[in-house]
Amino acid sequence: MGELRRYHNFGFDSIRWKGFQFRPDDIVISTPAKSGTTWMQMMCALLIFQKKLFDQPLTRISPWLDTLTEPLDSVVRTLDEQTHRRFIKSHTPLDGLPRDPHAKYICMARDPRDVAVSWTHHEANIDVERLINFRIDAVGLDDLDELPPLRALPSDPRERFWYWIDEPAERTSPSSLASTLHHLDTFWSDRAETSVALFHYGDMSRDLDGELRRLAAFLGIDVPHAKWDELVEAASFANMSARAKELTPEVTQGFVNADTFFRRGTSGEWREFIQTDDDQKHYEARVTELADPDLAHWAHTGWAGR
Repeated sequence: MGELRRYHNFGFDSIRWKGFQFRPDDIVISTPAKSGTTWMQMMCALLIFQKKLFDQPLTRISPWLDTLTEPLDSVVRTLDEQTHRRFIKSHTPLDGLPRDPHAKYICMARDPRDVAVSWTHHEANIDVERLINFRIDAVGLDDLDELPPLRALPSDPRERFWYWIDEPAERTSPSSLASTLHHLDTFWSDRAETSVALFHYGDMSRDLDGELRRLAAFLGIDVPHAKWDELVEAASFANMSARAKELTPEVTQGFVNADTFFRRGTSGEWREFIQTDDDQKHYEARVTELADPDLAHWAHTGWAGR
């Protein structure tokens, strides 16, 4: 394997994976932003612990190794102290992750148009000053000299949606259509590997029971029949939303508003922004620039749509 590609922006830095000591049964959950990361973390937690309630917030049980709001030694110490099967959050594409022969790598996808809408709401849901202070305390700001200037985002929701669609691929923004499709492509290219599994938000919305069973099979986890329905119910969006203060990302640091993190969990809000034939042609042309047809089709529909 060649040198790993580095992914670095204000929120995370993939170089933090360098030298990471894997255990034989580690699970890496690597997703584009706002594509169902927390949902997949919850599903892994339910299968590993085989109970609905946990003794810590999910963000501590499944730490984000890439994040720049916590010192690396603190994240690694948390993982080193864990005695259960570890499942680690990442927003680094597969070509930036070290490939351990015994680890499992999971990617979650979501219709990119829904990602665009969800990302806009997520940005409004963050206490930016608090986030910056955590970053300063954890790693400082000296590395910002390596990055392009932060984006000046449009205030109009429609303009912001299309900004997300059209942002150039070479930018290092935390989320855009280009970065989302690139992330998915790094997994799509290796989807035949037995250590790699791709899941889709749409499939989980349509058939949560079936997708949880598929995940259990991929991870080699047996669940007693008597427990199954309880775990599926616990993995539902409604159940997770009701437990937002336990399950919201970085809830221990408090810069993500737990009261509004689990917003709706629905699909199709993008129709507010793609209304005309010209809008649709614009979007389709941009997707064609960024992804091959098979990947693009799966990214928008999931396995059930293929």
